[in-house]
Amino acid sequence: MAEIKDILVPDIGDFDGVEVIEILVAAGDAINIEDPVVSLESDKAAMEIPSPFAGTVKEIKVSMGGKVSEGDLLITMEVSADTAEESPAETVEATETTAASAPAPAPAESAPATASPAPKAASPRPSPTASIQINEEGFSKAHASPSVRKFARELGADLSQMSGTGAKNRILKEDVKTWVKQALAQASQGGGLGIDPMPEIDFSQFGEIEIQQLTRINKLTGKFLRRNWLTVPHVTQFDEADITELEKFRKQLNEENQKQGIRVTVLVFLMKALVSALKEFPRFNSSLDHSGENLVLKQYINIGVAMDTPDGLVVPVIRDCDRKTLTELAQELTETSKRARDKKLSPGDMQGGCITISSLGGIGGTTFTPIVNAPEVAILGVSRSAIKPVYMKNTDGDDEFVPRLILPLSLSYDHRVIDGADGARFTSYLNKVLSDTRRLLL
Repeated sequence: MAEIKDILVPDIGDFDGVEVIEILVAAGDAINIEDPVVSLESDKAAMEIPSPFAGTVKEIKVSMGGKVSEGDLLITMEVSADTAEESPAETVEATETTAASAPAPAPAESAPATASPAPKAASPRPSPTASIQINEEGFSKAHASPSVRKFARELGADLSQMSGTGAKNRILKEDVKTWVKQALAQASQGGGLGIDPMPEIDFSQFGEIEIQQLTRINKLTGKFLRRNWLTVPHVTQFDEADITELEKFRKQLNEENQKQGIRVTVLVFLMKALVSALKEFPRFNSSLDHSGENLVLKQYINIGVAMDTPDGLVVPVIRDCDRKTLTELAQELTETSKRARDKKLSPGDMQGGCITISSLGGIGGTTFTPIVNAPEVAILGVSRSAIKPVYMKNTDGDDEFVPRLILPLSLSYDHRVIDGADGARFTSYLNKVLSDTRRLLL
């Protein structure tokens, strides 16, 4: 005959109001004694609460993010009478996370030279993650529950290389699965390059040093760009656009909109020019699917704009650029830039881009090679414009060198999707549109 048993929060030490960070079972699950049911996190440690009974989970009495204290009800279970009698009577203590990693198994002793060789068994195919060297220090400091740590070790996944999507950036099982899937996909596409890590160097032996920790944005951006650089075959097309007439029109617009406080920048014209170019060359407005065998052509135009903030680079996305006027884009760009500096961008604000603009015109430089913001297939780099002599016909119809305002462009693209000829055609089309703003109306 089944009995209803309660699983309560056991003695967890001198803690009160501990947060529930993970619920490890669901109603209807059959579990055994000592199976973890929930994970809690205090200011000092993460801990899993094991079940003192074997049976079936009847009802979950807590929710993610909720606070519990010793004696609070976590779960009700249906337990058979026999099992209930055999269950331990004493309070089950929570298992705390420890930084120490599991000891490695001792190496097997070498077989004597005279021993006859054993029959050779078929070797299982090695896991793509088997060659990954886990950073034990980073693994132990990763923000994850004990069950997730165990799960990651079973798969050979390095928690130190992951970004958590849970509360307070906690790494969840889904994050581990996603990381492993990406490792599998990378290996299948030849991404397992087997590159040795950089050697550890004591720079203090050469002189005085200072250690400065990277911001979270720096770390995330670094991992993202490294992946893109290693997996996307980059080609960069350099070109120059004559924006002399565009600049005159831009200044005129700003004078007319001065009272409204609207300031139109060259970047806004570039966004409108990209809208026109993406319509003309739809292959640039696409992404490869997860298999790498199909092209996803997008029927919307969202443009990402790389922005430099005190904490690092962010790329918010301006949506539906094809449906907005120059002044509307200018206003939205100003508002988005302010939210980026104030750290008020949400993850959704940086998703769904079709192509990205990386503008260094306000800083300097001539040309550079921007890294494709995958899964996009192209990124447009823009450097500082400068007056240059251009050999062309003057107003009298004579050929001569004329001073023109020239904008350097650097278009990087995914060579799996875009050929070099298409890359050159794309920048040539941009030049044509930027040199004559009337073409933006077409």
